[in-house]
Amino acid sequence: MGHITSKNAYKSLEERINWFTQGAPASETFYKILQVLYAEKEARAVSMLPVRPFTIKRAARIWKVSEAKAEKMLDHLCEKALLVDSEHNGTRKFVMPPPMAGFIEFALMRTRGDIDQKYLSQLYYQYMNVEEDFVKDLFYATETKLGRVYVQEPVLTNSQMNHILDYEKASHIIEEAEYIGLGLCYCRHKAEHAGHPCEISAPWDVCLTFGNVARSLSEHGGYARLISKEEAMDALQRSYDANLVQIGENVRENPAFICNCCGCCCEALQAARRFAPVQPVETTNYIPRIQADTCIGCGKCARVCPVHAISITEDPLTHEKKAVVNEELCLGCGVCARNCPTKAILLTKRPVQIITPVNSTHRFVLQAIEKGTLQNLLFDNQAFASHRAMAQIFGSILKLPPVKQALASKQFKSIYLDKLLASQVNKQRNQNK
Repeated sequence: MGHITSKNAYKSLEERINWFTQGAPASETFYKILQVLYAEKEARAVSMLPVRPFTIKRAARIWKVSEAKAEKMLDHLCEKALLVDSEHNGTRKFVMPPPMAGFIEFALMRTRGDIDQKYLSQLYYQYMNVEEDFVKDLFYATETKLGRVYVQEPVLTNSQMNHILDYEKASHIIEEAEYIGLGLCYCRHKAEHAGHPCEISAPWDVCLTFGNVARSLSEHGGYARLISKEEAMDALQRSYDANLVQIGENVRENPAFICNCCGCCCEALQAARRFAPVQPVETTNYIPRIQADTCIGCGKCARVCPVHAISITEDPLTHEKKAVVNEELCLGCGVCARNCPTKAILLTKRPVQIITPVNSTHRFVLQAIEKGTLQNLLFDNQAFASHRAMAQIFGSILKLPPVKQALASKQFKSIYLDKLLASQVNKQRNQNK
């Protein structure tokens, strides 16, 4: 009976996690991962919590315990990085992080003795690098991507720097952040434990988190340490020097993270290699162009490209070797241009510009519509009881193109939403008269 009860606790947690727009497909491996990260009691408690932010009072009500006891449990879950906390207008709120970038990564963002990190890493490797359901769901289930690539700013010309948008620059994200956290690279940490060490020996201490996520991870358990803007810029420079790719949250405002990724360990870049030409993350707005007259065909660009988007071809008549870019695969990161010894690679603007969601809520709504799970966001138990939260979701929907609005309305099947959209259309018509 105890085994069945335990199984039910983890099954309930698994179902709760899959209320996220980004879920985690069920498998025996995932069940084992949850057993490592959560004690049975914790699994049962977390499975009852809303997906969206909640207060101590709400958790106490759900768990049917005192607020003091609820706060103690919530703090404990924060110490294990299974929840993150924040403060809004003097009220402390908690949220359950998604699997990625979230509790799966947080577990390996520092060394720790309370769990078997080698065993966990082996489970992660099995779940993400051998079994493919999670990676396919994470990167390919929606048109709107979780992550986006940042261009390496040092390779841009002065004129290009004048035209690049602020949110396209990692340096701007650093300058604007209220809190910046630095932790271990989960991917390289996992790969080392799993017996697949980083092929380029890239630095580990370059994982950047921002805002409340950074503050919570630093205050609870030391999964990150708060650093200055200067230290963050140093981490960025060390990443440039190691030919790492910057991948951050796919939003314009207040991204929660920037990872500095290598092609051999990062799940996103591995997916780009395995499932080419379908991209797992949004590219930059740039594409490299090879200057044939100065390219010497040395092959350095091909060797450093994290997704193998560059090849060296030989002219059958002249036997001259030149670099060729596969634009379908290219991320536009600029690593190749930075490494070209003759400066034969120039970054130029892509003909079609990439559209980036405004913020996390906007991204969640887009992904939920595309995945057909908008109702999960709207009807999460008590998560959207407040008018403010509902307004935030509806506000994001109203910013969408008409086709996406229609999909949202169809999924939600709400008279209220239909009326809200209709009134917005009428308002716009009146303004245009």
